[in-house]
Amino acid sequence: MRRPGRRMCPLLAAALLVAASGCGLTSGSPMVDDVEPGSIGKGKPLEGAKLTVTSKEFTEQLILGAIMGIAFEAAGADVVDRTGIQGSVGSREAVVKGEADAGFEYTGTAWITYQGNSEPIADPREQWEAVREADAKNGVIWLEPSALNNTYALAMNQANYEKYRTRTLSDVAALAKSDPGAVTLCVEGEFANRADGLPGMEKEYGMNLPARNVTQMDTGIIYTQAAKGACTYGEVFTTDGRIKSMNLVVMEDDRKFFPNYNAAPTVNADTFEEWPAIADVLDPVTAKLNNEVAQDLNARVDVDGEDPHEVALDWMVEEGFVKER
Repeated sequence: MRRPGRRMCPLLAAALLVAASGCGLTSGSPMVDDVEPGSIGKGKPLEGAKLTVTSKEFTEQLILGAIMGIAFEAAGADVVDRTGIQGSVGSREAVVKGEADAGFEYTGTAWITYQGNSEPIADPREQWEAVREADAKNGVIWLEPSALNNTYALAMNQANYEKYRTRTLSDVAALAKSDPGAVTLCVEGEFANRADGLPGMEKEYGMNLPARNVTQMDTGIIYTQAAKGACTYGEVFTTDGRIKSMNLVVMEDDRKFFPNYNAAPTVNADTFEEWPAIADVLDPVTAKLNNEVAQDLNARVDVDGEDPHEVALDWMVEEGFVKER
C-alpha cells in the first residue's frame, strides 16, 4: 500500500540505527530543545516520563515526529529522538513492540497496509474509528485525528485552470469526454497501475483515457511538468509543499474515491496506561494540523531547504503551544 508523502529528506544519521531486520531500534539521541509550556503542557503532566518518539523518513513525518517530541518536552518529559526510520513498517513495529512510545501514523496506511483491508472507508472519522478499534488488540492507542489528509490528487497549473475551469475529478471526466485530447496526465508508474490509483479512478469517474495521454515519470518531475503545463494534470500528494510553491490547483475528489490518509498520534498501550496525559498534551496540537499547514511546513524543508526539526519548533512557538526559554 502506498505510504503517504514519498518526498525524501536526508536521514539524521546520529538519530538512530536500524537493526538488520529493518524493525528493531537500537539507538537514538535525546531531544534537547529548551522549551517550556505555552498553551500545552501546563503543570508538566509528563514530568518523570522518558518517552521515545519515532517517525518514517520523509519530510512530513520528520516534522510531525519533531512536533510530537517538542510537545512532550514542554510537558516535562525526557525525549529520545528515533525519527527517520525508512519505510512504514519499522516505525509502526517500534510502537507495537514498545521500542518507541509514540509516533504519527496515517489512517489509510494502517487500515490497508497493517490491518489488511482492501476497501477504504469514505468517511474520514469512520475510517479513524475503524482503525482505532482494530488496533486495540495490537496494543496501539490512536488519539484524535487531524484534518491533515495526505492522499492522492490531480493538480494543474493556473494557465490550464483558466483555460479549462475544472474543479473536481467529475469535471475532469466530463472534459475527457467532450475534448479527449485536453486531458493529459503525468503520473508515477505505481499510480498508473494500482487499483486505488489511475485504473480505479477511471472506473469510478467513468473516464477512458487513451494510453498516449498518460505519461509515467518520477514523483518530483511530475510537479515541474504540471507546473510547466507539459501535462494538463499531474498526480500529486495533497500535503506536498510544492503544490503551494508552484501555485497548482488541486482537483476535488468529489466522489471520495481515494483513501483517507489522516495523520493521528499512535501510542503504545502500556505507555498510554502509565501516562494518559499524553492525550491532553497532543490533542490541541493535532487539531491545528491540516493540509494547508502541512504544505507550508513541508515547503520550508523541500523547497527552502530548512531543517525539519527547526521548522517544527518554529511552528510550535508561533502557534503558542510552547515557549522557548
